Amino acid sequence: MASESLICFLSPLFLLFSALSSSMEIHNEAGGDRDYVTRESFPMDGDVAWVVQVSDLHLSAFHPERAEDLVSRLASALRVIRPSLLLITGDITDAKNKRRTSTRQDETEWIQYRDTMDAIVRLSGIDRRTIFDIRGNHDKYGVPYVGHKLDFFSTYSVSSQQNRLSTIQSISLLGRERKYIFLGIDDTIGTGIRGPSNLFGHPTDKRMDILESELQYSDNYSGSLVTKIVFGHFPMSFTASSERGKRYESIFANHSVSAYICGHLHAKFGKQLWRLHTVELTSNVKEPEIVKQFWEWEVGDWKDSRLIRILAIDAGEVSFLDLEFLDKHKLLEDFETTILITYPTDSRNMNRIKTDSQSFRNDINALIFSPQPIINVTARVFDSFRDFKMVEEIPLQVATNSGTQKPLFHAKWNADNYRSVSATRYWLQVFVIDSQGKEIASQPRPFSVEGKLGHYQNTWLTHLIFEVQWENLYLILLWSNVGFLILFLFLPKVLNYFMEKNASYQKWVMSVSVSSHIQQRKSFFWVLWFLTEGSRSGMLWFTMMIYFFYLLKLPWFWGHATSEDGDVAGMYLSGWRIQVPNSSMMIDNLGIPDIFTIALPFMYLVVTPMIILIYCLFAERSAVCLCSIGNIRCSNGPLLMESEQGSQDVSEVPTNSSEDINHPSVYKTCGGWTRWVILLACLVIIVIHFKLCCSLMLAYGGGPVALSPALMWAPPLFLAAAFYSTRTIVNH
Repeated sequence: MASESLICFLSPLFLLFSALSSSMEIHNEAGGDRDYVTRESFPMDGDVAWVVQVSDLHLSAFHPERAEDLVSRLASALRVIRPSLLLITGDITDAKNKRRTSTRQDETEWIQYRDTMDAIVRLSGIDRRTIFDIRGNHDKYGVPYVGHKLDFFSTYSVSSQQNRLSTIQSISLLGRERKYIFLGIDDTIGTGIRGPSNLFGHPTDKRMDILESELQYSDNYSGSLVTKIVFGHFPMSFTASSERGKRYESIFANHSVSAYICGHLHAKFGKQLWRLHTVELTSNVKEPEIVKQFWEWEVGDWKDSRLIRILAIDAGEVSFLDLEFLDKHKLLEDFETTILITYPTDSRNMNRIKTDSQSFRNDINALIFSPQPIINVTARVFDSFRDFKMVEEIPLQVATNSGTQKPLFHAKWNADNYRSVSATRYWLQVFVIDSQGKEIASQPRPFSVEGKLGHYQNTWLTHLIFEVQWENLYLILLWSNVGFLILFLFLPKVLNYFMEKNASYQKWVMSVSVSSHIQQRKSFFWVLWFLTEGSRSGMLWFTMMIYFFYLLKLPWFWGHATSEDGDVAGMYLSGWRIQVPNSSMMIDNLGIPDIFTIALPFMYLVVTPMIILIYCLFAERSAVCLCSIGNIRCSNGPLLMESEQGSQDVSEVPTNSSEDINHPSVYKTCGGWTRWVILLACLVIIVIHFKLCCSLMLAYGGGPVALSPALMWAPPLFLAAAFYSTRTIVNH
């Protein structure tokens, strides 16, 4: 038959591609030569420091307002805040076309960024040396390697202009008695794959070892108390493990990092992405496990939310405040008075476990950033157990050791008065009156002088995006799907093999089908019927097995992975395989787990439902024959049939054969609402598959993707072959 010929053609086609692909020489990606540390230090007044973080600028040639707002709003804020550092944590440019269907580096966007930063330095008065920017995944889209002609970060970024080309930047703020260290990490993938399969941070073993050595070096620093902050682009949930399976969490906890600050997720997933990492460390078998903690705080994006963050360190206590600049009706030059309470910290998202040796601090500190002179500052304490009744009002004065700029206000109090079993019983709010008589109040927040942690309820989306390790989740989802398909393909075939030769099974089926009404038949009957009859697709089932194993080991499709005019690379389930520039060597397993954005939709929305629907078509066709009145048998179809008088001798009925039918026959399409529902589901799968293929063609090039049969042509051909094989029955 024609369907048999089509299936026989598909099988050697996939085997041919298997033979061609297996001859490729594969090598592992080597670590980059930028894995070293650049160190810089700056003095600070007193022992209170504050920095500004901004992330995910996504400057675009198609959205110039992002750069314009950055100049007008951020520059005016920096002029008032006067931070020790300005940290730009990745995704500097958007690197997408106007329709946002493909990714590529655009030099005009980088020139726009350079000009924007020049204007910010000029208008804000900030020292250019205190600006530190790092790459995000968008800044590495389509960059084959660092130093390539498309690597515009190495030309136009502030860090490159300051000759900071390493993957780790160490910045020290030196105070009277304390030292604050900020460590910036560039964890973008070494070979910049284009989106959508470039989503995760990819630290290397070498980079982790260097970072750990740098943290150890700061631990051994004598003469000052040290507080360490690490900043990067990728959250821990979107950071892959190194080659040896190492992760940052244990390194940060082991070396007493206070906080890790990042970007990447944008404010659309939530403006309060906070996570306290608790890590159990064991020094040796004789000592009990030591519990250490560090905070992870993700800042919202500038792109759509116009968010910046002020982060302060006060004698080792870290606090922060987010500012939003979305109000289009305010004058661009306006910067409202802003209050950041540096101590006591918010018990919901800033406290950590305190040891018994740590004494309570009997002071209140607040940073007041205002374009107007400040007349009065007052702190008020409220008791939530008494309907938020005010229990104390404390005036704050300019701190004597706050330096010439004097943004720090300070007061003494008796912290023992606020001991409580609850971390959220007492709330603190600071009120400010400026020279124009305007009163400004900070957001009230709970505190705990004992360092207890208050409960904060995250939404399910926040938990899924920020607290689930997506590298592990991808492997669970992928291999559970693979395991399901293996069982779904093999188990029915094994059952079918034994039951096909078992007359008792056939008699049981006939007895159930004859003795009971269709709606009254047991569910297990229909499940068993679906599995056994659905797998009786002969050559089509065998070809599906070849296709399934092809997807596990051989390339899904080919495309321009690293640049629009670059070499064509293949995407496998194990990652991309890309040729090293100017070499015959291949980089293997590139982009794991980033390819989950392609692999999971294809496996869950196309391959799995396709196989299920093929089973449905064959099972439905067998059910039509079984439930028909009169003597009916199906060509290439089921073993079983039923008459008004009961079951006939099924052993004499041909089985899934294509033997000639010697009786006059009339062909007709298998009808009924069940078949139409199945065909409608097939149409839905084809539409989903078409949209997925179109998006990949736009992302990696139409020609190479269109010529990839495993991705483009196999699913619709399988469905077409199944439809053709089940389209007719024979009436005698």
